[in-house]
Amino acid sequence: MTGNTVFMEQLNKYYDAWLEFNGVYEEWAKARKLSVNCLLVLCAIHDGGEYCTQKKISQRWLIPKQTINMVFKDLESKGFVELFPLPEDKRNKVIRFTKAGKEYAEPIVTELRKVELSVIEEIGVERMRQLNENMALFAKLFEKAGGKKDNEANS
Repeated sequence: MTGNTVFMEQLNKYYDAWLEFNGVYEEWAKARKLSVNCLLVLCAIHDGGEYCTQKKISQRWLIPKQTINMVFKDLESKGFVELFPLPEDKRNKVIRFTKAGKEYAEPIVTELRKVELSVIEEIGVERMRQLNENMALFAKLFEKAGGKKDNEANS
């Protein structure tokens, strides 16, 4: 095999793993009658502390703000979330669970974390650390090789 063929084989395995990784989260969410975006928003609000905003969720999970807004509106219509103005910037709003929202989200997020932590336990901390380091390195090298966002490339 030539070097390029080996690289393409590994790249295709990376794609397969990436798609499978995303797929397991989508299936997990779907089994609980949620979209993966709703699941990520619930986790973000749960983990976000006092200053969880739509912008922060969008940046952290790379979900378009319009999608987050749609998920938020659905959660709001069910009485699960509320918006509060940020004290230092009234234009931005903090998202918080209502009492009903906490009761809804807590078991979902707790179950997800339990599954994730059991996987890490089975993989082992060292292999998980290596996975994280390798993925971070891939992203850094991808960006260095020209994989910048459009607005960064034009600056």
